[in-house]
Amino acid sequence: MNEKQRCLIIGSGPAGYTAAIYAARANLAPVLYEGLQPGGQLTTTTDVENFPGYPEGITGPELMEDLKKQATRFGADIRYGMVTSVDFSAAPYKVTVDNEKTIETETVIVATGATAKYLGLPDETKYAGGGVSACATCDGFFYRNMKVAVVGGGDTAAEEAMYLSNIAEKVYLIIRKDYMRASQIMQDRVMNNPKIEVLFEHEIVGLTGDRVVQGADLVKRRGKEDEEKVHIEIDGFFLAIGHKPNSDIFKPYLETDEVGYIKTIPGTPKTAIPGVFAAGDVADPHYRQAVTAAGTGCQAAIEAERYLTEKGL
Repeated sequence: MNEKQRCLIIGSGPAGYTAAIYAARANLAPVLYEGLQPGGQLTTTTDVENFPGYPEGITGPELMEDLKKQATRFGADIRYGMVTSVDFSAAPYKVTVDNEKTIETETVIVATGATAKYLGLPDETKYAGGGVSACATCDGFFYRNMKVAVVGGGDTAAEEAMYLSNIAEKVYLIIRKDYMRASQIMQDRVMNNPKIEVLFEHEIVGLTGDRVVQGADLVKRRGKEDEEKVHIEIDGFFLAIGHKPNSDIFKPYLETDEVGYIKTIPGTPKTAIPGVFAAGDVADPHYRQAVTAAGTGCQAAIEAERYLTEKGL
């Protein structure tokens, strides 16, 4: 016999937990599955200083634990498990957990987040929380008047380099190719910024430092006759080579953009399927902040409650 629920939340970052708080307080008795990374991307962030209400800052894992406790306090049923497939072809919708258990639910809130792309260097793991970051707006403040490097050649990399140039003493923009993919206006801004030095045809091969990042080893024009090794001194290393939204299992039913972000009706968390909502980074290519994710989680829960009320469920 299948389990039946009114509201199922998939994912456990700021969006998922906030949706659970609102849905629980609206007496929807939500069930939330935490997925592979309970707490989401924020659990890999040491200090969160820009989430409202924490004047002294808080660690990412502590912030997620606080949100989880708040959701549990109001009666949310938070479970460990991985949603492995869904069937949104007809309501009630079917969600399969860990390839074995199927739940029928009237509403679904997708809050599975996105995963930052990494280069795959062992040093990225070694210095995680010690100078390696995938979010300039989250962590740039810690590098005031220091030297930092940004890896990437697209608009995101250009934007992050521009943002960091307002904080850091110097910004290296490391680009593997001999050109930038960024839009012309962003290229112009980067090239005209005296604090940014663009290193074309450079590849990062490793990071150096005692417990924290203190430098980067690069190869210039790899494989060419004039190949040379380059070392730069930096305090922070920012990856800006994109994010991958965790949306693959929903693609047979939900429309996504070319990168994989779930498309919603502008200004709402509603997808094209009634009763199915998307919140947080899985549907947000622009802001990717904890506070904006929490906001859309709130919206999704309110919309789920309205949907159930209108349907008499």
